[in-house]
Amino acid sequence: MPAELFLGLISGTSADGIDAALVEFAPRFRLCAARTFAYPVELRETILAISQSAGEISLDAFGALDALIGERFAAAALALLEAAGTAPAQVRAIGSHGQTLRHRPGSQPAFTLQVGDPHRIAERTGIMTVCDFRRRDVAAGGQGAPLVPAFHAALFSDPLENRAVLNLGGIGNLTLLPREGGVRGFDTGPANGLLDAWCQHQLGEACDLGGAWAGRGTVQPVLLDRLLADPYFALEPPKSTGRDHFHLAWLAQHLAAADFAPVDVQATLVELSARSVADALRRWQPGTSRVLACGGGVHNATLMRALARALEPAALETTAACGLDPDFVEAAAFAWLARETLAGRPGNLPSVTGAAAPRILGAIVPA
Repeated sequence: MPAELFLGLISGTSADGIDAALVEFAPRFRLCAARTFAYPVELRETILAISQSAGEISLDAFGALDALIGERFAAAALALLEAAGTAPAQVRAIGSHGQTLRHRPGSQPAFTLQVGDPHRIAERTGIMTVCDFRRRDVAAGGQGAPLVPAFHAALFSDPLENRAVLNLGGIGNLTLLPREGGVRGFDTGPANGLLDAWCQHQLGEACDLGGAWAGRGTVQPVLLDRLLADPYFALEPPKSTGRDHFHLAWLAQHLAAADFAPVDVQATLVELSARSVADALRRWQPGTSRVLACGGGVHNATLMRALARALEPAALETTAACGLDPDFVEAAAFAWLARETLAGRPGNLPSVTGAAAPRILGAIVPA
C-alpha cells in the first residue's frame, strides 16, 4: 500500500511560530518529519497585540496580516517537505489551522477567527489545503474548540485505564479518555500564555526558558486564590477560552491591591496553570491513572514539577511515551482532521464542543 501523506500546520495561542508536521496514515500512523518555524519578532508582537482584548486593527492591516501569515505557512510547508526529501505531489492535502486572532464562543453571535490565507498556501505549494476547521462547529452551536480530542482518542485511548491528554500551549486543554464512556475535553485556562507575557513584560524575554525564573520565586497563596476565583474555572464544560480573556490586563487587575515581587508572580502563575488543570481533572474524571502532556509547556521543568505534584496520584508523562513527539501533536492533529474532512467524516465531538451534532469540518481549497 502506498504511503498516505498529509501535512499539518498550526500556530497556537503562544504565537511563537508555525508547527509543521508531515504525517503518514497508511499503512500505519507515523510522524515522518516535523519542525517549528519561528515568527519574526515584529510579526509575533503584532499578533499578540491584536489577540489581546484591547487590540484593534484596520481592514487594510487585517488583510495584509492574513496574506502575510498565509505566505509564512506556505513557506513552512515547503521547507519541511524539502528537508524531508518529499515532493509536494506526494502529499494528499495540507490541514492548516491558521493563527487565531479572536475566539468568542460566548458572545452574541458567537464567533472564532483564524487567519493565514489558505488560497496562498495552496497556490504556493500546489497542494490541496483544508482550512477554517473551527467555524462550522461554532455555527452548529459549539465552542469551536478544542478540536484535537478526537485525534487524541484515536491515538492514545487505552481500554485498561482512565487517561487524559494535556496540551500545554498558550492555553491549557484537557482531553478525558475514560476506560468506558464518551470522550470529553475542554480548555482549563492559561498555560504558557500568561507565563510568557509576564516574562516579556518584566525581563524582556519571550519566555522563561525551562521555568528557571519561576523556580526562584515563591508561590503567593493570596494571589493564587484571587486568580483561581475567576468565574471561568468554575464553568462546566463545554468551554473554551484564549488570550482575549487571560492576558496581562486581566493579571494586572489582581495585582493592583498588593505589591508582589515579579519573580513570585511568575511562580504563582506556574501554580495557577498546574492547579487549574488538577482541579478540573479531579472534578471531571476522578480516578485518572495517567496524564500524557504535550505542547511547549513540557519544556518548562518548573511547570512540569508543579503539575506532577498537583496531579498525584495520577502519573504524568509526555506523549513521547506513546510514540509521538509532544511538540507536534497539534500539527499532526490538523493533518488528521484534513484527512477526516476529505473522507467525509466528522471531525468534531459534540461531547467536547457542545455542537448540536457531529459535523464535517473545514473548507477545501483545491491544489
